[in-house]
Amino acid sequence: MLNILRPAVTRVMTPLGRALARWGISPDVITTIGTLGVVASALVFYPRGHLFAGTLVITFFVLADLLDGVLARMTGKGSTWGAFLDSTLDRLGDASIFSGLILYFVLKDEPEIVLAAVALFCLVAGALVSYAKARAEGLGMTANVGIAERGERLVVVLVAAGLSGLGVPYILAAGLWLLAAASAVTVVQRMVHVYRQAVVR
Repeated sequence: MLNILRPAVTRVMTPLGRALARWGISPDVITTIGTLGVVASALVFYPRGHLFAGTLVITFFVLADLLDGVLARMTGKGSTWGAFLDSTLDRLGDASIFSGLILYFVLKDEPEIVLAAVALFCLVAGALVSYAKARAEGLGMTANVGIAERGERLVVVLVAAGLSGLGVPYILAAGLWLLAAASAVTVVQRMVHVYRQAVVR
């Protein structure tokens, strides 16, 4: 989904990337600022029930995940460290979004424990999806399969939270259940894919 949108978003961000390059700002700085913005926004807005405003601010900072890549290509400062930093901070940003939603469900006047548990499952399953790919690549294999990669997971949770903030009933619950199922399926898909490479030859 996001791979289709990436070229268009990249074209929009290219002028900003040129400006940042002229100012001497490195991709790592953009990565770090973007992650800190996501973490702060998710943990400030979501627990207080400001789902729509929180989603808008989080989305703004999530776009830094694309901007740092644009800047790296323009400046030629892409590096192994930068790729490691980006992937590591992505996990932190994702965790903060679901943690914010968990706090939102738990701190409500009438706590929704089941949905808090589903959000926790999404957090763990999302981490497993990313770990499975990283571990496979560390062992010299691939795991680029699955119906719910990071981009798709972010779109689902942010759209669901934003629409819920606008008053659309049941959309956040539906989004989280859908995401939980898709993430679980993706973990299994990646395990099967790696198994076939490692054992079935």
